[in-house]
Amino acid sequence: MAHEIEFVNGVAQMAYAGDVPWHGLGKQVSPDLTPLQMLDEAGLNWTVEKTPTFALVKEDLVELPRAALVRSSDSKILDIVSDDWNPVQNLEAFEFFNDFIAAGEMQMHTAGSLKNGQIVWALAKVNDSFELFKGDKIDSYLLFSNFHKYGFSTDVRFTPIRVVCNNTLSLSLSSSVERMAKISHRKQFDADNVKIMLGVAKDKLAQYKEMAQFLGEKMYKEESLVEYFQRLFPVGGSNENKKDLSRNASRALSIVHEQPGAEYAEGSWWSAVNAVTYMTDHTMGRSADSRLTSAWYGTNKNLKLKALELAMDYAAAA
Repeated sequence: MAHEIEFVNGVAQMAYAGDVPWHGLGKQVSPDLTPLQMLDEAGLNWTVEKTPTFALVKEDLVELPRAALVRSSDSKILDIVSDDWNPVQNLEAFEFFNDFIAAGEMQMHTAGSLKNGQIVWALAKVNDSFELFKGDKIDSYLLFSNFHKYGFSTDVRFTPIRVVCNNTLSLSLSSSVERMAKISHRKQFDADNVKIMLGVAKDKLAQYKEMAQFLGEKMYKEESLVEYFQRLFPVGGSNENKKDLSRNASRALSIVHEQPGAEYAEGSWWSAVNAVTYMTDHTMGRSADSRLTSAWYGTNKNLKLKALELAMDYAAAA
């Protein structure tokens, strides 16, 4: 099975505290590690450096206005970047969590490398959570994503996770209100400024609780639910009947009643949204870690946001 998680000399570049994730990849570690200890355990204590690139023109080497982004541990070229592209080192990314961990506000949870080192992530569990509908617990996490890849910004985002099914939930209705700090590689990384941009995760969790509570109080009608999944998972092909159900839409209709936690706010738009998040995190894609990559950074992240936005529209009209 192909994996998105990077392997070096047969070892998965990932560490985790708590339950074994995905396909058991990575190294299990103590839940009380410092950010720098987690960096070491995940095999991420390496740096990147910009190195000039050249083209052979006839018999002359001509320097190009691009640089190779080279990893210190094995001299691997991770990408080709522009001259004004500033790398953020993994150490800087993990040091971002130092104050939070030292204050007892968070615990390091997982860390790893995806896509052959082009994406490095660190996930910390925030010591705050809430419960809905007499047992549906939502935990709070902070995800730092450090991209060693041209065209991608370093970002820090608040990520709620539904405990009963381990769904990574979409956070907000649009990017304009999503408390996600994006840092262009054309600027120098400043952790203090990122913390200001990010705001307080506790406030964001309270906002998310209000939104989830609203969805859980609004019941769907069967025809509206079918239409909802048709819009999220449309039938492909120009000659197809758009009123038919795609395979994913049909699967979503069954998952509404089968998913872990289906008993919480059953028949509500909260249940409908979680059917989509359960599919993206647990059933769609080639492998578990490819689903993780897509849910955090790819098309399924956008699908989750669309599912939440659309559910809020239907719930408001209910």
